[in-house]
Amino acid sequence: MKIASWNVNGIRAVLQKGFGDFVRTNAPDVLLLQEVKATPDQVELPFEGEWDVHWNPAEKKGYSGVATLSRLPAVSVRKGIGIDEHDREGRVLTLEYDGFFLVNVYTPNAQNELRRLPYRQQWDRDFLAHMKELEKEKPVIFGGDLNVAHTEIDLARPKQNRKSAGFSDEERAGFDAIVEAGFVDTFRRFHPDEPGHYTWWSYRGGARGRNVGWRIDYFCVSQDLIPRITRAGILPGVMGSDHCPIELEVMTEPV
Repeated sequence: MKIASWNVNGIRAVLQKGFGDFVRTNAPDVLLLQEVKATPDQVELPFEGEWDVHWNPAEKKGYSGVATLSRLPAVSVRKGIGIDEHDREGRVLTLEYDGFFLVNVYTPNAQNELRRLPYRQQWDRDFLAHMKELEKEKPVIFGGDLNVAHTEIDLARPKQNRKSAGFSDEERAGFDAIVEAGFVDTFRRFHPDEPGHYTWWSYRGGARGRNVGWRIDYFCVSQDLIPRITRAGILPGVMGSDHCPIELEVMTEPV
């Protein structure tokens, strides 16, 4: 089973920038989209008849929102994490399959001067608690834009960004808590010490061409699923957004 995740920074915009070509060429079984900035009635997706399409848009128009496209029928679909303050922003969508939960997540940005950091810290605690509750039922995969570079090798300029949104001590501690709770950063499982792998680049200063980026998109999985994960990758050559897609391959049956 191939799962892809992509912060498209506006689904209507990326549809004009090769989204269909990506879907056709990459051929994921499930595609998690973040920051769709739209509602279902505003979008006609290519190949839509081939997918079950699930949406969780934000209440605020043109903001946030996630969608999950699945070629495989889900056992159940759940929107949000059960906390209205968070769920109004359309940040979580959970599909249940026979062997695991698959959670599509778009984590809030702490914003300039870290002005939304207290909210972000509360989100981190609440989201992780929800993942652990799901894990009581069956193993969990969560993927998407977590809006944090965990370690210094996860961004090109760690010293300059020491107190920037996405690399503050508090946000990095939030990811530490994910790891301490038993979830595994799958990309680092396969590429433990390799710098230079990024998933987001600023539009300014030719950052992408110079690979001055950040790795802020992840697939994290329960420990029980590790024997079934065969690959975790980043697709920096796919254009259309300031993020690139990431992908995960998982055996649907236990080893």
